[in-house]
Amino acid sequence: MEKDNITWRMYGLVPYNISEIQAGIQFGHAVVEYAEENFTSSTEYHEWSRNHKTFIILNGGTSSTMISNLEKLKELDIKVGVFNEPDLNDMLSAIVFLVDSRVYDYESYPDFYDYCRKIKGNRTVTEQFKEDWLEYSKELDSEDYREWVSFMGGEKNIFLRNYLKKFKLR
Repeated sequence: MEKDNITWRMYGLVPYNISEIQAGIQFGHAVVEYAEENFTSSTEYHEWSRNHKTFIILNGGTSSTMISNLEKLKELDIKVGVFNEPDLNDMLSAIVFLVDSRVYDYESYPDFYDYCRKIKGNRTVTEQFKEDWLEYSKELDSEDYREWVSFMGGEKNIFLRNYLKKFKLR
């Protein structure tokens, strides 16, 4: 899949303890904030807003977990939109960020294990290491790992792929 065929989704985290309708509303507020902050500088946002428009709303846990998640995303320089709900004591009620298909499309962009086996034809990779591919990557030729990271769109996408696995849909 070429870069021109990459699709985008707006992922977001909302607290576990708000209703489903509130989760959608808070997510929407954060999308507006994302647009306000990134409208002039983000070609990805324009691509998403014109052609994709898919929302993925995830359970972000407690208010303290939400803050930790925001800090982690900012630490990795991932563009985010955030919203603090005035009617909930200015609680952090939504965090949104764009994710490209290299993060969520496992068929076109397989994990490192499958990349080595299917795309690179490396038959020395054993089933034993499938679940912990990152640990195993240290044992493989570092050139394979660097190629995979490039194929995946960089370290941020690798982080997001692993990071998003811990969340459940709302």
